[in-house]
Amino acid sequence: MKNVNLELKLRTIRDKEKNSDLLLQVEKILLEDEISRNEISNALSLKSEETTKNALVFDLLKTENIFHLNHIEKICIDYRLRFLDSSLFKNSIPEEAISKIKNLQKEHNTKLSGFKIVAPSKAFHLLNYDDPLLFIPIGNDYYYLIHKWGDEFNWYRKLLVWPVKNLSNFTITSILISLIVALLVPENNLSKSVPLAPLIVFLFAFKSIVAVFAYYFFMAGKNFNEEIWQRKYYNN
Repeated sequence: MKNVNLELKLRTIRDKEKNSDLLLQVEKILLEDEISRNEISNALSLKSEETTKNALVFDLLKTENIFHLNHIEKICIDYRLRFLDSSLFKNSIPEEAISKIKNLQKEHNTKLSGFKIVAPSKAFHLLNYDDPLLFIPIGNDYYYLIHKWGDEFNWYRKLLVWPVKNLSNFTITSILISLIVALLVPENNLSKSVPLAPLIVFLFAFKSIVAVFAYYFFMAGKNFNEEIWQRKYYNN
């Protein structure tokens, strides 16, 4: 099994949809706002709320680097990632990314702002990171990918975080584990004499497993992937 290239996975999600009109949609969005931006100091430290979109030249954009918020949301939920302002990113931005930002500003004769990053939660709080993606907003929930760095994810990361993707996955996982536990319980005289003994064992196992998982997951301040992908707080 190969490791997961987050950028390629994001492109796959986007390309599964019918995007024949993507260029026309983005061109219309960019033409609606031709207001150029003045000097912005410390652009990577600004919160995205302070800017709506960047005034880029449509003909200079690479279509393969344009993604909608829905595409970003899906990959964040599938792999338990965050999509947050670059101002919350606790690690240094690599020089290659800085160079790409400078070249993009020169090509489009503008100053970029509203930077966002896709990365695991720990990348916004600890001094390590995996496979971050750096974006800028270009309007109407569209984002332009500037740079990707770091290591690729292990192929099994999606499987590991699948149980906490949402409440339905959490429930299904608990049921499956309970069934396995019930099947592993050896038969005895009681189970033979009580017709509903296997069901009772299953319900007891299900109740116990849900209680243990819920205590560890929720009492630790965690939450489901669908709930946290744009949250700025550490303990969820």
